[in-house]
Amino acid sequence: MFWHLIAAIVAALAGAGIALLLRNLSRKKLPKWIVPAFAGLGMLAYTINYEYTWFETKQARLPEGSVIVASEEGEMLWRPWTMMFPMPLGYTVLDGANVQVEETSEGRVARFVLYRFKKQHLMSTVTSGPHQLLCDEKALFRLNEAGQAKFETMTVLDADAPLYRVICAGEKL
Repeated sequence: MFWHLIAAIVAALAGAGIALLLRNLSRKKLPKWIVPAFAGLGMLAYTINYEYTWFETKQARLPEGSVIVASEEGEMLWRPWTMMFPMPLGYTVLDGANVQVEETSEGRVARFVLYRFKKQHLMSTVTSGPHQLLCDEKALFRLNEAGQAKFETMTVLDADAPLYRVICAGEKL
C-alpha cells in the first residue's frame, strides 16, 4: 500500500507539472486552479488504471499450473465509470499442480484447493479451501478440516463450467 501512495503522489506531481507547463505556454492566461485540478486528475487516473489492471497483474504472478476457473466483474455507485466499464472484482484459481484425481466405481473423484482472490481498495484478500468434485454427478463440495465433504456446501456445476472442464474433461484453459 505504501508504494501505491508513492505512485499516487508521483501521478499528482506529473499532473501538476503538465498544468504548470500549459499555464506557462499560455503566458499565464490559464487560471491558477488548473494546477491542483490536474494534480487531482493525475491521482484519479493512476487509481483508475490500477483498478482496471489489477486482474492482469495478479494473474501474471500466479505460479505454474494455476488455472483461473472463474472471474467476477462489477460496478460500484461511488465509481461512476464502472457503470459503463465494469471493473474486475475477484477471481477463483485452481491449484492445478496439486489436483488429486482418483477413478472409483462411482466415477472420477477429484480433490483440489481453490483460491479466491477478492479486490478491496488497493489491496486484495485471499481465501482458500480444499474441495472435492464428483465428475459423474457434477457435484462440488467444500471439505472440512478432516477432509470430509460438507454436504450443505454442495454446488452442481454445468458441463461447460471451466472448473468441470479442466478437472473432469481434461481441457486446458
